Amino acid sequence: MEQEATEFRLSRQLYGHQEDVRGIGVCGENKFATGSRDKTVRLWVADHENNYMLEKTMVGHTSFVGPVAWLPPSESFPAGGLVSGGMDTLVIVWNIEDSKQVYTLRGHESQVTSVVIDDQGDIFSASQDWSIRRWRQGQCLEILKGHQGPVQAIVMLPSGEMVTGSSDCTIKIWKGSKCIRTFSGHSDTVRGLALMPNVGILSASHDGSIRLWSVSGDTLLEMVGHTAIVYCVAASSSGIVASGSEDCLAKVWKDGTCCQSIQHPGCVWDVKFLPNGDLITACSDGVVRVWTKDPSRVASLEETEAYEAHLSAYRTQTKMVGGVNIQDLPGRDALLQPGSKNGKKLIIREGDNAVAYSWNAKEYLWDRIGEVVDGPGNFEGRPTLNGQQYDFVFDVAVEDGGPVHKLPYNRGDNPYTVADKWLLSEDLPLTYRQQVVEFILQNTGQNVPMVDTPFSDPYSGGSAYVPQQQPNWMNGIRSLLFALHVIQNYCSLTILFHEKVHCLRVLVSHNHIPQSIYLRKVCFCLIRLSTIQS
Repeated sequence: MEQEATEFRLSRQLYGHQEDVRGIGVCGENKFATGSRDKTVRLWVADHENNYMLEKTMVGHTSFVGPVAWLPPSESFPAGGLVSGGMDTLVIVWNIEDSKQVYTLRGHESQVTSVVIDDQGDIFSASQDWSIRRWRQGQCLEILKGHQGPVQAIVMLPSGEMVTGSSDCTIKIWKGSKCIRTFSGHSDTVRGLALMPNVGILSASHDGSIRLWSVSGDTLLEMVGHTAIVYCVAASSSGIVASGSEDCLAKVWKDGTCCQSIQHPGCVWDVKFLPNGDLITACSDGVVRVWTKDPSRVASLEETEAYEAHLSAYRTQTKMVGGVNIQDLPGRDALLQPGSKNGKKLIIREGDNAVAYSWNAKEYLWDRIGEVVDGPGNFEGRPTLNGQQYDFVFDVAVEDGGPVHKLPYNRGDNPYTVADKWLLSEDLPLTYRQQVVEFILQNTGQNVPMVDTPFSDPYSGGSAYVPQQQPNWMNGIRSLLFALHVIQNYCSLTILFHEKVHCLRVLVSHNHIPQSIYLRKVCFCLIRLSTIQS
């Protein structure tokens, strides 16, 4: 008999989903189900050689599917059933035998984030509407409320109590419809929960940590190692812990120490252990992967090499320098905009390199400092976004499952002005304004209440952005005509206005701008005017 390996190795890659795989539900000994952003639930079954095949595809949700739970065989479901929750606020009960919907449970007002089944067969669902609902035979029996934020996860204790985790940073234990205990310790959303056999409760948090709690609420262990949001956590019967994160890693933990980091070509949304000890991971690249320590179940050399090549290509595509993806840095076009103050730093992408510039207010041009070796993230120790340095750059997910937006902020800035500009630039509803302001105040340690200023367009200064209005930086048409007259010596009279601007863009982006400071200012003004007019 071959000795079991000490680390997990790739066993199988399962293709079928068209978008992110968001949730996993283990279904007995040799099968499991997955939910995806592609709005489907899929059932995978292993043959006697441990080759997983797609057996069923269930279609019915109208938006992405997250959590999936297993209904063991019963009189109502001879072959077993599945329960899934979606962004469409629905909980759907499926019959595995014919892939048909048995019940469509309506009542939640927002995304369903977690579903579990208790020993009596009742379904519990958690939602971003701050509630937990209990369902039986297609009917809602009760609604539990107590969290002060979206409820993100549920797990059932062997004793019958229910455990919930929330965006209010707490974990609650419920007996029946009553909350009997509240745990505090995480500094951000509690996103995932799992049972640690014979020990306690595991929690995964947006604060980047995993915690092991006793049922009485004491923190037994804290596992820190991920560099981004931790979405999920699971434990095997042997006490091995696995976690998945926005940092594209599935980490394996033993006795509180990380013993393996498994790289993925995307965010790891969910992890689950199979009864045989194998690990399943759900990834944002749309692929389900099975990992094993058993040498007899390891993938072929050809499949392993193909996966390594895929990972290598992904790393190249998302090359990081100091925590910043070089491909996300602005190109030379960023040099078209003047700096806001003398010495203002700007980091741009030149080929595959990050290059730093400093604004020279006296000469009205960008001085090239040189290539950034240690990475933009480490440049003067401040975070960087689009080549600009800030005191803070926050990851903000307006809705679960949606894109993560980068929110930059400098100390001393008016949070309301920052919120207005950010919401407009990200094309987000202005109704989020107060929430953004409160988020900034809370996360920058500002406890002084801010005066709510009326909305003022950050680009025009008015209560609504009116492109037809004359820009406040160009005093009338006379200034424009004079600027055009001054620039004639630099551009041929036969070149039309927008063609002149194109020439200026090329000159400025390569730092080949006129020697006269006034002419440099005119260049920037004309470029900005053309941007607004277009």
